[in-house]
Amino acid sequence: MDDRVRKAARPATRTERTTLAVREVLDGRRRGALMLLPFAGPAVVVSVAYMDPGNFATNIQAGARYGYALLWVVLLANLVAMLFQALSAKLGIVTGRNLAELCRERFPKPVLLIMWGVSEIAAMATGLAEFLGGAIGLSLLFHMPLLAGMAVTAVVTYGLLLFESAGFRPLELAIGALVGIIGLSYLAELFITPIAWPSVLAHTFSPQLPDANALTIAVGIVGATVMPHALFLHSGLTQRRAPARTEREREKLLKFSNIEVVIALAIAGLINMAMVIMAAGAFHHGHPEVAEIETAYHTLAPLLGIGAAGIFLLSLIASGISSSVVGTMAGQMIMQGFVGFRIPLWLRRAVTMVPSFVVVALGVNATQALVLSQVVLSLALPLPMAALLWFTCREDVMGIYRNRAFIAVIATLAAFVVLLFNVVLILQTFGVAIPGLPA
Repeated sequence: MDDRVRKAARPATRTERTTLAVREVLDGRRRGALMLLPFAGPAVVVSVAYMDPGNFATNIQAGARYGYALLWVVLLANLVAMLFQALSAKLGIVTGRNLAELCRERFPKPVLLIMWGVSEIAAMATGLAEFLGGAIGLSLLFHMPLLAGMAVTAVVTYGLLLFESAGFRPLELAIGALVGIIGLSYLAELFITPIAWPSVLAHTFSPQLPDANALTIAVGIVGATVMPHALFLHSGLTQRRAPARTEREREKLLKFSNIEVVIALAIAGLINMAMVIMAAGAFHHGHPEVAEIETAYHTLAPLLGIGAAGIFLLSLIASGISSSVVGTMAGQMIMQGFVGFRIPLWLRRAVTMVPSFVVVALGVNATQALVLSQVVLSLALPLPMAALLWFTCREDVMGIYRNRAFIAVIATLAAFVVLLFNVVLILQTFGVAIPGLPA
């Protein structure tokens, strides 16, 4: 029995059914409101980068210190994220290459090696933040040592990554389920926490900074918005479905991709806003000093009950595990794209995990390690961001799909603002005095 006969004899896998559904939509044989579902996946996976454990600490600090005043910053940061993830997805759909592969094909070797090295360091820093987040949640929820929590996180993460061997769809569904847990957790927190909804609405659309310290937190929110690994990963994930055979199909793929980006990152943005709202309602009046994940948990229990504290930890664990999986996927894609070969999954996971174990074994404060990992990501961000803008603006790369002048200007300004905020964040971390800001 040859391969084609065996394939016809067995039931179709989820990935095969999804690919078939995508092809039916592109061919015009499937219509209706649900025809977007087969295209859902890449942006959902990438959205995890925007609600990882690093976001937890920043959003908790923002809500505890300033109530709802910085909600507009979260909204602005999310709009920037939508723009750049849409560009990354477009790059993959139009060129059939991910960002790392295009860098290998078009950049001189010295530039390529620098980008690869910086991107690998960024992948490790990403893994550190995300892996530590899951471990902190497990250690607090089950009263286990942090190293034991890291070991459990490692095993669960590796198990989820094995789903990828069955095709792209099972892993997308697993990550989507974890995103759902995070979202439902914060939806439940909103019902438990006392909230002044008129004030929430007013501050979401009314930009203001109460004082110089608020600007510091705003810098942290925006400066860590666009993650280097998310830019690399999204451009590769869009290649997994049925490739476009005609320009009409490519236009459809871009249309559905943009819709998915808006929906997925809007949900991620709402979850981030819910984090700020929860922290504002629970901590702002009485506990504005709350700034760490562990402190938030221990403060939530007496304020709102053990149920609220448990839900908080459940969302943190889901965030840490899902973002750890996504970080490993991105690291694999970065290595394969830059140097042209894959390494075993266990080795890729080990490379990402080792820094986390070293940090904990050395007794470094977990929250401080999260902050330092964000600084490393800030240092690494300019290279992939500049490369993405450069490629998507070039006619010889994108053809008729190159960025229009308006999009190019908006993207360049957004990139400048994000990079400026990253510079401020880095300088502040190292204690450099900045006029108008606390050292």
